Amino acid sequence: MSVDQADTIDVATIDKASGELWLTISDHLPWDENEGDHLVLLQNKLNAYLRFIESGEVFKKVPDAKGRGIVINLVGKFPLSQKADFFFGKARAATESAGFRLQFSLMRPN
Repeated sequence: MSVDQADTIDVATIDKASGELWLTISDHLPWDENEGDHLVLLQNKLNAYLRFIESGEVFKKVPDAKGRGIVINLVGKFPLSQKADFFFGKARAATESAGFRLQFSLMRPN
């Protein structure tokens, strides 16, 4: 499962440290090839995650999510490009205004 599968929640976990529900998006695609297409894929995936949360489906699929803060956790194999970083900032603001958190972390090689 990954960023190019818009209608799939990649990973849902309860973070042990914070107690929050983390809905993780796995992004394995590089930003230096087809950046515009990559941005569209990411936008579609984020919108799907927000629909999953706002529709309440999250509580049917993850009953332990009730009463927890929700984080959309984007994990990328590659650092965000300049355009992707700009988009991510706008997406973070929109996500936070909806009452959730959006974060990015770079996957570390094994």
